[in-house]
Parts: sequence; C-alpha cells; structure tokens
Amino acid sequence: MSCLQKDADRAVVVAVTSRAVFESGAEGDDGDEVYKVGTAFPLLQALQRVNARLLEENPAESLLFDVILVTTDLEQQQQSSRIISSTRHYGLEVSKFSFSGTEDFIESLLTNNVRLFLSTDRNEASHASQNGVLSALLDQNLASCPSEQLRVLFCGDAVIRSNISPMPVSQQATQSFSAQLGEMRQRFGMFDSPLSMVLMTARGGRESCSAALLTLRSQGVSVDEAYCLAGAPRGPILSLIRPHFLLSNSLSDLEE
Repeated sequence: MSCLQKDADRAVVVAVTSRAVFESGAEGDDGDEVYKVGTAFPLLQALQRVNARLLEENPAESLLFDVILVTTDLEQQQQSSRIISSTRHYGLEVSKFSFSGTEDFIESLLTNNVRLFLSTDRNEASHASQNGVLSALLDQNLASCPSEQLRVLFCGDAVIRSNISPMPVSQQATQSFSAQLGEMRQRFGMFDSPLSMVLMTARGGRESCSAALLTLRSQGVSVDEAYCLAGAPRGPILSLIRPHFLLSNSLSDLEE
C-alpha cells in the first residue's frame, strides 16, 4: 500500500534501505512469507502517522512523505517478492521499490528526487552523502523509538557552521529538507503534534544554542525542544530525546 501523492513536486521523498526495515534471514509471524521487522520499522510508522495527520487536517494536503524502499543486499534482492509481501503484511506505505547494486543505487536516489536517504550501513550513507543526497545513519537503538511521533534531532553545532560561502551541496540539501520539515510542523499546533523537532548543541554555551535557534528560524524551522550540552556527554540526553535520526552537515550516527 502507498500514500496517494497529490503533487509529486511537493512530495518529501525519503529512501530507506530494506535491510534497515526488515531483518534479512529473520522470519516473521507468518514464517517464510514475511521478514521480521528491523531497526527502521518504527520510523516508517512515524512517517505514516505524520501523513495521516496532515490529511486529517487538510484532505487536499500535498506536502506529504513519500517512502522508497531501496534494496542493495543481494540476498534480499533474490527474495524481492518476500520484501513486497512483508511490506503489505505490516501495512507499510511504500510508493516504490528500488532493487539496485551497491555501485548504482545512487542513480536511483537521484532519479527519484530523494530528499533523505537512511541506512544502517555507514559506507552506503557516506556514498550517498558524497553524491549530494542528504543521508543519515540509523542506529540499532532506534528500534525502541516510539512510532506515534516522528522525532528529528538537529545538530546545532553544524547549523552554526553553515554560514560559509559558497554553501556546500550537502548543506544545501540539509537546509532544503529542514525547511520542508519546518513547513510540515507549522501545520500542527503546539501540543499533540505527530512531528517533533529537537535542537541539541554539544559544544559552547547558551550563545551557541541561541545562534543555532536563530539560524533554524531563518530557514523556517521552529524547534519543540532545545538542549545545550556545553561539552557534557550526549548519551543521557539522547536516551531521553529518543530521535529517529539526526540531521547534520556531515554523516553522523546516534552513538555516544
């Protein structure tokens, strides 16, 4: 099943590797027919929740997430029907399935105008990032993230360093995607939003956090929470925030 896009040009296309959504070789409740769910499963549910709420607010809404499932794993490619069956079994809204090799999956991302690529493989995420596709590395701890609300974490230190010229392609991609998230967030009220955006600055004091907040607001992004760590370990606060992914200028994961 897929979310019916009303305007392809407005779609916020997110590509996720099937390896992150389903555990290769792990059987689900229906045995060989479906895979067991993986790390990114709650993320896809959260994306669907945002779409559902957007359409509740406005049935004519065109700013919606569009999910593409990318399969570069040879073993899973040989079981493409099982991936499709698993997607339908769990009720995931996926508009396209892309079965590509590790060397040519970038072309698929670019062709489909992917705004964010998510993977558990650092090499894949890095390769996509180097080719101008905003990427984030998914962490195994995301398996415990809630699916009722999409939680996005902004690395404030990267936001502050964004005021350089000429602006790198990766930063342009980050700002463009962030602006779309900001526009989505504005569709909802202060409370009970299916989309929450959090700012965290690892270094510097309140001035650094304030600068990052101002930069984000200039890009149309208003955050729900802000944390200034001033050099303190980020592990404890990450366990509290429980973000689905982190947005930064450079490839980052959610490890301490």
